[in-house]
This record gives sequence, C-alpha cells and structure tokens, in this order.
Amino acid sequence: MSVRRVLTGITTTGTPHLGNYVGAIRPAIAAAKSEDNESFFFLADYHALIKCSDPQLVARSALEIAATWLALGLDTSRAVFYRQSDIPEIAELTWILNCSAAKGLMNRAHAYKAAVQANEDNGDDPDLAVTMGLFSYPVLMAADILMFRAHDIPVGRDQIQHVEMARDIAQRFNHNYEELFVLPEARVDDDIAVLQGLDGRKMSKSYNNTIPLFDSEKRLKKSVNKIKTNLLEPGDPKDTADSTVFQLWCAFADKAAIASMQQAFADGIAWGEAKKQLFELINEELRGPREEYERLMADPGHIQSVLLRGAERAREQSVPFMAKVRAAVGIRPMA
Repeated sequence: MSVRRVLTGITTTGTPHLGNYVGAIRPAIAAAKSEDNESFFFLADYHALIKCSDPQLVARSALEIAATWLALGLDTSRAVFYRQSDIPEIAELTWILNCSAAKGLMNRAHAYKAAVQANEDNGDDPDLAVTMGLFSYPVLMAADILMFRAHDIPVGRDQIQHVEMARDIAQRFNHNYEELFVLPEARVDDDIAVLQGLDGRKMSKSYNNTIPLFDSEKRLKKSVNKIKTNLLEPGDPKDTADSTVFQLWCAFADKAAIASMQQAFADGIAWGEAKKQLFELINEELRGPREEYERLMADPGHIQSVLLRGAERAREQSVPFMAKVRAAVGIRPMA
C-alpha cells in the first residue's frame, strides 16, 4: 500500500475542549503513528482572522493549541507540525488560486450562504459585515491542502464541501495550466464520537457548553458536576441512550468499563455517583498530559522552536513547489 499524505488544520480561535480531544486530536495523533500515513498538522492562524478580531485571543489560542498537541504526544519527528503564517508560500498560492476559483463556486459556500441568509432574515443588506475573508475562506483552505499535495483531509461532514471546492479549484488549474495539484479527498470517520456538552447539545464554543481539556482537577470536577441530567432518583433505572454522562463515559472507558456502567445505569446508580466516577475516569487519562501542558505553557520559546523546525520542513516542499506553480502561470525569469 502506498503512503497517503494526511493534512489537518486547527483554527486558533479558542481553548481546546474535551470534544476537540475525542473528536479530532486523539484519533489524529493515533493515525499519525501509522506507517501508511505521512501526516501534516498546522495551526490555521490566518483562518482565525476570519472569525476573531481579538489579537490577544488569536495569539493565546495558538500557544494553547500547540501546547495541547505536543502534550498529548504528537511525534514531531514524524509528523510535520507548523504554523500556517510561517509558510509565506501559502498566502502567495491563495492569490494564484483566487485567479482560478469561480465566484459562483464561492457563492455556494455554506458559511457565506448562512451569513447572507441571517442578514436577509433580519431585513439587512445581504452582505452586511461579510468580509472577503469569509467569502474566500475556501480558497485559503484549498491553498493549505494543495500546497502539500495532501491525499486525505480528515473533516467533519460540515467541512466536506470545502474539500470538494479544493478539488474543483485544483482541476481547473490543472486543466488551464499544468497538472501540478493532487486532487484531495475528504475523509470522514463516522465512528468518531461527537460529544455532547454540559447542556446536552453538541459540545461547542458557540453554545458555551464545553469542558476545557486541561482545566485543573478542581475545575474539571466542577464542570462534570454541572452536566445536565434528569430528575430520576437513586435506585430508579436510567436510560443510557440520552445521557451525556454515559456518552462521555463511553468516550474514555474501555469495553469492560462501558458494560459495567451500563449495568449500573440499569441498577439505578445515583447521578452524583455516576458523575464522581466519570470525573475520576477523565482525570486519570488527562493527569499526565495536563502536567506536560502546564510545563509547555510556561516555556513558549520551546513551543516556538518546535513550530519553526516544522515550518522549515514544510518549506522544503512549499518553496520548490511554488516555483513550479509560478512557472506554470507565466511568472518566470526573463532571461
């Protein structure tokens, strides 16, 4: 089997939470250990500017997210780990791709359509507060992917459209100029859990219902105790199907522990006891990484050096590849 290049971007607009860990970080780090994969991971700080105008938040988030991946065991001797803004060729490629991307394609982007619809629903101008960053976001994402000729892009279902747009843009360039770009494929793993948050909805910063990944033990316990439950008393059988407590348990427990908790629900375990056991389970898995995260956060210079080494490795590919792209569109030495 040939090696597949896998590329994952992490937008730097917030503090990582348990949903990020279970749904993206943990499986990505595991996949990066496979000999069948060549993994690229990057901090998407240019993308962050689309959503966030607070420079302190963007900078802090980049530091926290880098520390998180390193603390959880990302092997940067194997995987290429870099910051998007440290690769100047990405911005250059974005412009060249903008000149191949059809506006009609951008008009169909989900994020842009949602913003326009929200404005129209409010009786406002359709493009009120819509920036060119939001509108052309899929082109920047295409540049991220196409620069490194990635084969597989792990995404949630809501991001499949962007990978398809990258394919469309690549095909148009390959047809008009030269066949330089690999056509990427979206890789969706339906076995990866989408965690519920404190209120029972999908865990998301948008809902303010997250459990931060590296909170202190005290704050983690407090968050677990806040998880919404029903009013069933101790001794009353409880349904696992709609229980956030049980869903979180399944995301951290092995098969034997899941079966044991399932039986405990049937036997009417008290919610307080179930949450106590859940806290202990999560805390045990995160205890070691939390200590490493705190050490890394106290040494931002080390994190910077790791990212710069990753950028050097990434640019070993982006610099010569951009020379080919420039030549293909006619930007060449004159003599």
